[in-house]
Amino acid sequence: MDPEPAGAIRKSARNDRWQWQLHGPRLAIAVALAVLTFAAFPEAPATQIPIYEIGAVAADNVIAPQAFEVLKSAEELQKERDDVARASEPVFRYVPAALDTSRVLLGKFENDVSVAAAPRPQNLGAIEAVGRTYGVALTPEEAAYVSVPTRRQRLFGTVNRVFDRWVSGGVVASGAVDQLRGQVVLVRGSDERRLTVDSLLSFGQLISRARLLNPDPTSEVGTSLYLKLITSFFRPTIVLDRTQTERGRDELRRSVSSSKYSVRAGEKIVGAHEVVGREEHEKLRALQQNLSQRRGTQPQIRRAVGSILFDLIIVILMGVTVRVFRPRIYAQFREVVVLAALVALIVVGAALVSHMRPLRPELVPVTLAAVVVSALFDQRISMLVTMIVTILIGAQAPFRGTNALFVNLVGGAVAALSVRAVARRRQSYMWLVSTGCAYLAAAIAIGLMLDQPASTIVVSAGHGALNALGSILLALLLLPLAESYTGIETDLTLLEWSDLNRPLMQRLSLEAPGTFAHTMIIANLAEAACRAIGANALLARVGAYYHDIGKLARPQYFVENQARGGNPHDTLKPDASAEIIREHVHEGLRLAEQYGLPRVLRAFITEHHGTGQIAYFLGKARENGGEIDPAGFVYPGPVPHSAETAVVMLADGVEAATRVLNEPTPPRVRDVIDHIVNQRLEQGQLREAPLTLRQVDLVKEEFGRVLNGMYHRRIDYPTSSGGVTAEFAAR
Repeated sequence: MDPEPAGAIRKSARNDRWQWQLHGPRLAIAVALAVLTFAAFPEAPATQIPIYEIGAVAADNVIAPQAFEVLKSAEELQKERDDVARASEPVFRYVPAALDTSRVLLGKFENDVSVAAAPRPQNLGAIEAVGRTYGVALTPEEAAYVSVPTRRQRLFGTVNRVFDRWVSGGVVASGAVDQLRGQVVLVRGSDERRLTVDSLLSFGQLISRARLLNPDPTSEVGTSLYLKLITSFFRPTIVLDRTQTERGRDELRRSVSSSKYSVRAGEKIVGAHEVVGREEHEKLRALQQNLSQRRGTQPQIRRAVGSILFDLIIVILMGVTVRVFRPRIYAQFREVVVLAALVALIVVGAALVSHMRPLRPELVPVTLAAVVVSALFDQRISMLVTMIVTILIGAQAPFRGTNALFVNLVGGAVAALSVRAVARRRQSYMWLVSTGCAYLAAAIAIGLMLDQPASTIVVSAGHGALNALGSILLALLLLPLAESYTGIETDLTLLEWSDLNRPLMQRLSLEAPGTFAHTMIIANLAEAACRAIGANALLARVGAYYHDIGKLARPQYFVENQARGGNPHDTLKPDASAEIIREHVHEGLRLAEQYGLPRVLRAFITEHHGTGQIAYFLGKARENGGEIDPAGFVYPGPVPHSAETAVVMLADGVEAATRVLNEPTPPRVRDVIDHIVNQRLEQGQLREAPLTLRQVDLVKEEFGRVLNGMYHRRIDYPTSSGGVTAEFAAR
């Protein structure tokens, strides 16, 4: 076999294997998300029966394919049954034996009082004791009153007359009919008749009538004792028949139908362009449930596969979008996992929201994904991911026919666009206000279109604002975890590392003050240049802070930290000096590891010199003659791979070169800048950096502006007034 085709086949096989290793795990994640979505929404998303939200406008006619019943909810059915039961007529029964009991007890009490009052002198204590036996609390005055035979006979005789005249006709207990209205059923033996509640004589009315027969109205003691005896010996002769009453109420409860509406086959449920009311909404839900039951309580394999495939297509569309527009994100498996985890959170949150009644699509946490993806990556990919996730949720059966797609698309898109470069944590308030206003605008638009009352619009906007608040707070909690897992540092992390009071910066300012001053100038140059070309100015500044931390290992071997007249390199060979200079890159990485410096900042340590030559000591080695290994006089690299590290490389060279100028006039400074930048371009140090020639020109202009501001001319102050001139000398 020809070796060239064989090599091509092996190369193709390796390429196929690499492609499978790249796409295979991501496809598995997509399948897992599709299965999760199906588990959260087991009802087929492509159902033929849309569930329109109350107040929505139906897009098409919905005709019932079969007859079905709309059942009342358990709460509705119970309330209706209770209302019917309360409207039933209570059954009262006449009990003549109660009057006999009252008469017998009253006669015994009279006889016992007569016996106790017979002895002379009378023992009032004995009369009071008799009263206690029968449950009648007699005062001494009342005992004395009843001890007189004439009074006693007249008193008891009148009480018997009251019982015979009114209690025998039927009296109900006090409070038995206070809550009743309308008619009741009164049963007397075999006779049953209906009469109004007001026609029943109550105990209170009995007392009022009994006062008319008061045997001694001039005596307060006699009157009190008279009413006390009636009260103590009264037994109601009309009582509520609870068994019969409850039996009647149960029959009425059973008579209440469990069906709310009956729909016939072929009946129109809602017409095209008609506003969906509560009745139509309930019929649509009942029809969907009826169709699901007919297909079986468990989803069939055919339907399950179709539903999962439906969801999988949408998830794969998101993956393809990320692959096309952000291939770097797609290539990093951990970043793909974070995106998948966010989608899973939204799916679970939407599943919980779908069980709410009424349905509140404003609470689907799409804003969570929008904020996290914008903060971690950028706004464009956040917009695309938000749109596709919104489509995935809006396509599920519980949200079809609702405004979920519109509301969440507006809220998620505004949240994605509001999260720009994060310079302060208080910017989250702006995210909240922007997203809340988006939900408010969506609620107003829908409310005006559907003629909803102002209260409905306010409630919808309130739920959207609540969603924005919860999603943004959760996003701020999840961002540090996502940063730690993916290795991506947001501007919030960079702000934390920009603090000059951090231990590493404190060490640099104390142990290598010259390097620290050099670092501050580099930071100013890099920040200004990156801002001019649209790069990350904060990243450039913070990266410049840490690019030379490796010099802390041997600060005295770098010229900016040396006192005049003392250079330890004078006693070393050029190759040894070059090795010390090279080593500050490796020492920087070691310190970065020790202090936990973020990955994005470590790139400035390795790339700010690229693979450039250590020209000074290479020249000295050539002057000394002998055999020279050029590799020993080259920085380890790599060359800059980002605009920010490339700008710091140029700023580092320009700042060092302009320091040697005796007269740093603007033209000379500009010449130095051009020389250093052209040199780096000729050496190929910027070949991997995403910079255009136009951006390089802008960088040079910003360098010139900042350096000319630093090297501005100062006037001489007269020595006679204590000033300093160019010829100043200490006395």
